[in-house]
Amino acid sequence: MSYMNNQVRKGDIIYIPINPSKYRGSGKIVCRSSWEKIFCSWSDNNPAVVEWSSEPFGIPYIDKTSRDKKGLPKRRSYYPDFLCKITNSQGILDTWLIEVKPSSQCKPPSKRGNKSNKTMIYESKAWAVNQSKWQSAEQLCKKRGWKWKILTEKQLIKR
Repeated sequence: MSYMNNQVRKGDIIYIPINPSKYRGSGKIVCRSSWEKIFCSWSDNNPAVVEWSSEPFGIPYIDKTSRDKKGLPKRRSYYPDFLCKITNSQGILDTWLIEVKPSSQCKPPSKRGNKSNKTMIYESKAWAVNQSKWQSAEQLCKKRGWKWKILTEKQLIKR
């Protein structure tokens, strides 16, 4: 994906578009999950999608779970998964910023079963970081007149 110079890590999937003229980006399209691959295929093959890109740019956010050398919350960049321009049912072109996440990561963690304290701390930190990222993405979308959506396996996999 663009921000990592298309660095491929173990478990990543390379997506090769059937309609490359619709894709805006350079280098390999690297999917970090099978759900991202499903979204790439949908974007590539859906005639309503005029153009799309993966991890198109960074959005600054404040990570309140980490501190810099001065003890202040760290400033980081969040790279949303996709940016799509889609013609809606009224023929209007909408721009969507999309994040693909497991549904389990789209709700606060809860102490169920035999979760260890270490697991609860990890999940709570991940939830706090995601909330900061998503709030920054929502603010950017509002400022630019875009739409924001988090998609989970529930929307991506037809049952």
